[in-house]
Amino acid sequence: MDNNHIKNIKKELLSDNWYTLNKFTFDYQKDDGSWETQHREAYDRGNGAAILLYNREKGTVVLTRQFRMPTYVNGNKDGMMIEVCAGLLDGNSPEDCIRKEVEEETGYKVHRVEKVFESYMSPGSVTEILHFFIGKYETHMKIGEGGGAEDETENIEVLECGFDEALGMIKSGEIKDAKTIMLLQYAKINVLFP
Repeated sequence: MDNNHIKNIKKELLSDNWYTLNKFTFDYQKDDGSWETQHREAYDRGNGAAILLYNREKGTVVLTRQFRMPTYVNGNKDGMMIEVCAGLLDGNSPEDCIRKEVEEETGYKVHRVEKVFESYMSPGSVTEILHFFIGKYETHMKIGEGGGAEDETENIEVLECGFDEALGMIKSGEIKDAKTIMLLQYAKINVLFP
């Protein structure tokens, strides 16, 4: 946070229930050189990783479907979201994290993953950086049912669908998850499918 336009940073813990919510009070120097005091809240849930599993020969991708309470309370009728596989780093490298999440959530064991970019997902209120990956999968790599870690109450449904079908789900509104849209668009732009 070394920035000569910011000084006198004070941090106040507001919540440490599931993750951490802090209130920051600081002085910010405006373009005209004057200083003003600002207040911002920042939710720290840690950094994460997400991956698009794809099979070029079959023309398919692996996605997940699970209940997301925040979407339910904000108008998502059944609270279900279709997403790429993702998870929090929890002290692991992004690569190790995403390989572990793939196995837990989808039942596939992938060894090679390729990082394609990273992004702040909601920089106005959340500290999280998400590391984005792609990875090839084949039928023989399926070693389990997936569904998520039992101790995390995830209840994840594994979906294998055509790439064009997945793109269509963005247009129809079936897919509204930002990380999923970003990775599917990456696949389209970079012609992962012939």
